Amino acid sequence: MTLNRRTLLSALGAGLAAPFVLTNRSVAQDAPGRITVDYATYNPVSLLLRERGYLEEALAADGIDVRWVQTLGSNKALEFLNAEAIDFGSTAGAAALVGRLNGNPIRTIYLYSRPEWTALVTRPDTGIATVADLAGRRVAVTRGTDPHIFLVRALAGAGLTERDVRLVLLQHPDGRLALERGDVDAWAGLDPMMAAAELESGAQLFHRDPAANTFGTLNVRESFAQAHPQIVETVLAAYERARAEALADPAALAAVLGEFTRLPPEIVARQLERTDITDPVLGAAERETIRAAGVALVEAGVLPEGSDIDATLDALIDTSFTVAAR
Repeated sequence: MTLNRRTLLSALGAGLAAPFVLTNRSVAQDAPGRITVDYATYNPVSLLLRERGYLEEALAADGIDVRWVQTLGSNKALEFLNAEAIDFGSTAGAAALVGRLNGNPIRTIYLYSRPEWTALVTRPDTGIATVADLAGRRVAVTRGTDPHIFLVRALAGAGLTERDVRLVLLQHPDGRLALERGDVDAWAGLDPMMAAAELESGAQLFHRDPAANTFGTLNVRESFAQAHPQIVETVLAAYERARAEALADPAALAAVLGEFTRLPPEIVARQLERTDITDPVLGAAERETIRAAGVALVEAGVLPEGSDIDATLDALIDTSFTVAAR
């Protein structure tokens, strides 16, 4: 099966004037009867894709069903990918790098967003105003995620390490609750929970650095991509169909995100204003951003000294499935 890229780009430019078309369809006889794809609140396009059924529509003629599994963070997506519980998973770019370095056989094939989805968050009553103020304080964090990597880099910039703070390991929703209850002094936040804490409880984003947020990356199990490249192309075409709809009708994306999270419109709007979905291409600049995060983790002692970041990126990033161009 080959994706007609001119058709795809024309449809993007026309704002989905016509449905996407896959031509020369030839799915292997050993194609699976079902594929498993994740969805996540930090990947809003995945929610729209799941709601609209575009992937099911594209695979129906081949008798392939789609199973959807929610992931609560990059760490869970990587865990599910490694266990072969899902075939496609949503992570941050730097988290995918760490996963691959630790032996998780995945390939990064697509950017689902370019977000500022993490920052360091506190309550107004803690007296925390800078990263240096975190010394000796309790900080909620989800290991193996972009907020964790963001925290490590922020601490390093202030001359601190993880050993200088008291880490409380929680999943993202529980980190927000722990901050609001006073169980921790700060939290490495993630949208939409971060936006909700900001607008509903007056939480303060005391350290922001958009450039230190690595991208939202879609990953596939390496063995799956090698065995079923046509299906990978189909998944990305469906993603592009949903992304194009979201760009043409932002209210549709907001409605799906709001319905799923049950968050008020102003919180959904805050998350989406920090989420750029205009360019899904993995290029040299995106690679360098992820590389910089990896180097920072080595320097901070989170990754082993001598870790070959460049070779790992070579094994991780696969641009052969890219379906759109700048």
